[in-house]
Amino acid sequence: MFREMRRKKQALSEEECIDILINEPRGVIAVLGDNDYPYTVPQSHVYVDGKIYFHGTIKDSHMRDSIEKHDKVSYCVIDKGVKSDSWWYTFKSVIVFGRMRTIKDKDLKIEKLTHLGNKFFPTEEETESEIDRLLDVTELYEITIEHMSGKVVEEK
Repeated sequence: MFREMRRKKQALSEEECIDILINEPRGVIAVLGDNDYPYTVPQSHVYVDGKIYFHGTIKDSHMRDSIEKHDKVSYCVIDKGVKSDSWWYTFKSVIVFGRMRTIKDKDLKIEKLTHLGNKFFPTEEETESEIDRLLDVTELYEITIEHMSGKVVEEK
């Protein structure tokens, strides 16, 4: 169903992929947007219990409208990389293919938004305050991973 990686020597293990998903703060989500054009958006995410979560707005959401029509998505995360003293750059990347949905259950939404907030806010109190303030205007998205691959790239 999913293509095999062409350059298998560059492949990352599943553990390395998960480590990148846990530790890197951002990625780019790709959905099938309006008029079947790809629509990509940078997102801040959290990886919890084998799934990826991120938030967005409820009002006039291109993302939500897109996944209501077609729930298959791709999400790409790149680590910070290492630049040598030369021109080349080494980085690791993970690409996830999966199905995305919005979380409607209020308790589950608060639980996963708490994980997301705790990754980015300095204190749990700030996370709780932001959730209380913005819960009703925040959409929570969940990606169930169907396939994941990662690789290390050395540009030399």
